[in-house]
Amino acid sequence: MQLNQYITKFKQHPTPFYFYDLDLMRRTFDAAAQAIVQIPSGHIHYALKANDHPAILQEVRRRGFGIDAVSGGEVQLAIQTGIPGNKILFAGVGKTDKEIETALEADILCFNAESVPEIEVINDIAARMGKTARIALRINPNIDAHTHKNITTGLDENKFGISLEDMLPTIHLVNHLPHVVYQGLHFHIGSQLLDFMPFKELSLKINEIQQALESENIQTPSIDVGGGLGVDYADPLHNEIPDFAGYIKIFKDNLQLRPQQSFHCELGRSLSAQYAAVISRVVFIKHGAHKQFAILDAGFTDLIRPALYQASHKIVNLTSQMPEERYDIVGPICESTDVFAQDYPLPKSSRGDLVALLSAGAYGHVMASTYNARPLIPQITSDEI
Repeated sequence: MQLNQYITKFKQHPTPFYFYDLDLMRRTFDAAAQAIVQIPSGHIHYALKANDHPAILQEVRRRGFGIDAVSGGEVQLAIQTGIPGNKILFAGVGKTDKEIETALEADILCFNAESVPEIEVINDIAARMGKTARIALRINPNIDAHTHKNITTGLDENKFGISLEDMLPTIHLVNHLPHVVYQGLHFHIGSQLLDFMPFKELSLKINEIQQALESENIQTPSIDVGGGLGVDYADPLHNEIPDFAGYIKIFKDNLQLRPQQSFHCELGRSLSAQYAAVISRVVFIKHGAHKQFAILDAGFTDLIRPALYQASHKIVNLTSQMPEERYDIVGPICESTDVFAQDYPLPKSSRGDLVALLSAGAYGHVMASTYNARPLIPQITSDEI
């Protein structure tokens, strides 16, 4: 991500704000588009919850990618952006009646259903609306993704999905209800995976599942492996673009797709994280008894990942060339958890220095809040600055 060329312009803007490098965004989408062709029946669906910036959604539409939505609002936003309903998947454990109606009106590609009660409600609402809903079952494969406990989703203890034991009777239920049709199987084992072995394990598990279903004369039109591809938060300046090719190749080499069976993946973080940064200013340098604090004007209201997930973001001082010192880098929020990093090396910093928190494009602005009556910070692109 190229920031140095913008420093003069950054100085002219009130901080904090989100900055998007649209050149890097386009190169990221290029890499994903080139990777998916390894699987001729492959389709990418952008996980809209990661970032709903209009520039990203327009790029999704331009590339012909689909959308992975987790709310009725996201379904509506995708439609408003010009993404057709037949490219939209709708997941989530608690879809309301109104959200189901919205998705049926949009004639979405598929509901990724997570329970029998949900399937029965979708069938009833579809019957009332005179429609038929396509259903993929989100199956919980009980695979440990070895990621942070707050972003794992594929274990039996998680709230997501239908257990393997309940899969077959649930498919039979779908096939007996008049206003839903069995479309396929959906999986998602967790997020921020840099080790590809869990994806191989998932592929082998899906192979076993397919064989078991075919022994019951059940054919599965589509396989959706979810998302989870991680990014390099530690060194984003040298690893700007995730390994999309390696991610897709794992499935190409290990997942036994059937003829005419479509393949779907749901990439969010990997398509949005690395080309955005929070640009902030140092408000004060505070010298404590045992440490010193760099207090920024950005806080966890603007980027909550460090407080919520104990996540690490690379932080750079854009304007100081001094030797490094160590700081606790914190925000102004009236909470002890408003900490971006502890004992972190930065060039000797002073009041007014510009600081960038990198890799902020995924689960950043979309999770922002107005706590402490702080306004949501603006989002500025490289085309606008």
